[in-house]
Amino acid sequence: MKKQHKWFFAVAAGLTLTSVVSTSCVDDIKFGSAFLEKAPGGDVTSDTVFNSPEYVRQFLNTLYTFQYYGLPFRNSSSDAYPCESSNPYVGKPEALTDCYIYTYLSSGIVNSYYYGTHTSNYGQRSDKWDYLKNRVWQAVRYGYLIIENIDRVPGMEESEKASIVAQAKCIIASRYFDTFRHYGGLPIIDHSFSGTDASYDLPRATVEETVNFMIKLLDEAKEVLPWTVDNPQTNAGRWNRAAAMALKCRILQFAASPLFNDDVAYAGGSSEAEAQHLVWYGGYKAELWTQCLQACEEFFNELNANGGYSLVQSKGTRPEDYRLAYRTSYAELDSPEILMSTRQFGYDAFKSGNYIWHQWGDPLGTTDASRNGIRRGYTPTQEYVEMFPWADGTPFDWDKTAAEGRLDEMFMTGSPNGGEDGKSNIVLTRDPRLYEEAIVNGQPTALDWTTGNMSGRSFEAWVGGYDAQQEPDNQTGSFATGYAPIKYLMGPDMLRHYTQWVVLRLSDMYLTYAEALCQNNRLADAIAQVDIVRARVGMKGLAECNPDKNLTGNKDALLEEILRERACELGMEDTRFFDLIRYKRADIFEKQLHGLRISRTGEFAGEGWYNGDKTQPYPTHFEYEKYELSNPVRYWWTNGFDAKWYLSPFPLTEVNKGYGLIQNPGW
Repeated sequence: MKKQHKWFFAVAAGLTLTSVVSTSCVDDIKFGSAFLEKAPGGDVTSDTVFNSPEYVRQFLNTLYTFQYYGLPFRNSSSDAYPCESSNPYVGKPEALTDCYIYTYLSSGIVNSYYYGTHTSNYGQRSDKWDYLKNRVWQAVRYGYLIIENIDRVPGMEESEKASIVAQAKCIIASRYFDTFRHYGGLPIIDHSFSGTDASYDLPRATVEETVNFMIKLLDEAKEVLPWTVDNPQTNAGRWNRAAAMALKCRILQFAASPLFNDDVAYAGGSSEAEAQHLVWYGGYKAELWTQCLQACEEFFNELNANGGYSLVQSKGTRPEDYRLAYRTSYAELDSPEILMSTRQFGYDAFKSGNYIWHQWGDPLGTTDASRNGIRRGYTPTQEYVEMFPWADGTPFDWDKTAAEGRLDEMFMTGSPNGGEDGKSNIVLTRDPRLYEEAIVNGQPTALDWTTGNMSGRSFEAWVGGYDAQQEPDNQTGSFATGYAPIKYLMGPDMLRHYTQWVVLRLSDMYLTYAEALCQNNRLADAIAQVDIVRARVGMKGLAECNPDKNLTGNKDALLEEILRERACELGMEDTRFFDLIRYKRADIFEKQLHGLRISRTGEFAGEGWYNGDKTQPYPTHFEYEKYELSNPVRYWWTNGFDAKWYLSPFPLTEVNKGYGLIQNPGW
């Protein structure tokens, strides 16, 4: 894997920020949440910070640490860590979709959502996005402190001041969008308001006002920022014009979608929030999809003119070569595909003592022979696995494959010792992205970062196998569904590597562009954008592979394929959950999900191979049975999906403060 970047957004105890951009000998400053409220003579005041270019740069670095990092990595309620959503005891929203289940039954996701007990009077680690505990409003305030005070910094070039302000605006907009997609219209804060005044009035803005506010910040920022960061080796992870324009596309995509943009409000229209247009536009506006399309076209026009970003392409034509290209696209710190990412330096190295994402969720994150690690994770469902087509791009059909007697080939052919001289002759048979989104039976444990060669033993996902043990029967652990997670994990392949959270990447932009084209009835153009993403992993075109779906003439069918393609390309990146939310897909949220029970046959049924009699040929024939997931049964599966679940409730204590925060429908 390539050399690490030198520049990271560090989160340290007490928020001690060390500038690595400058070589100045100025002392580092500790920024606490209320440091600017100190009286003169205190440790740090605004006069101290904004009297030094170096301190301002450190302050900007602090602001960067307040951004969203989407992998739950640390259990802490300390103010020194960025977001409650980064706590594994909360859980990721992707576990509420049809793609994953979360096997830690004491998490907020399970207790509040799987069991259907959530209320607006919730406490710590209960909501998927706590309104107050994700450092959103701290980031907004810090951003405006920079904007309001930058002009009085002595000895700083005007161009650097403008760049710092533009970066602050991007962070404010991104933090607003992080929250907007959970709550709808938000109070508009346009200055360094502390929220500690004795009395104040800060009502929710409408959806339209909130969207316009975010877009205005990004439009202003993009006029200043460079298309790419000036020095990727030191400044990767800084906001740039490409990222600002891409975030604009994503905001408009969400705003134009049926949750907020429909003929009828999502909860029926009788609530105060709906009447005041706090959770929708008040009717369907086709021009919103036009605006989204125009933003996408502007982005790709800039890309064509300036370059700087590209999809990672395969160096060969084997399925594992395409798999490596896909892995590299999101996992390499210097991937040319990444427009914006966030990191948690000091916590995100595999086997780090502080980084729970790997400790809890990686099936290879433990070295004990009994495989008895923590093994709590986001295990892929059968429904998700069946979304991935065959390697050539044609749809996978379970019933057809079973009727043809080919279920043993649904993941790969060959075995670890089935070739000449007992070597592996495994050939992957499905969309190469599948093996980066889920660990399937027979999949080799390692993928070389340079050659793409697969090696190591094969995962044994059958009941009684070395890896799965009894987990599919008990519906617990990493293999609770008969599959295990791998995205952002990758076992020893990630040793001494750092795990970034990809905020925006180019393949997402192609698929966003495709969706906007589809919604504007340019179906052939939409298919062409999807095909760019599919070609990167060696698959044929979407329409060619689905001749029975009339994708060039059936808008609804094409939209379904785009959403499926987004799930396959952007798994574990928060995409599926928000796609289902913005399209109001109660039908999918209500759907009973399944795992796959794989059984070894013959004399050694119920036994592992790796920890058993390895003189026998590696098993290649199994029996397969889909089973209903029931540990636990989701409330939505048996009681239906109430429309209130589309948005989170504001905390009742916050609503009761009386500054104008109107509750979301149903809560």
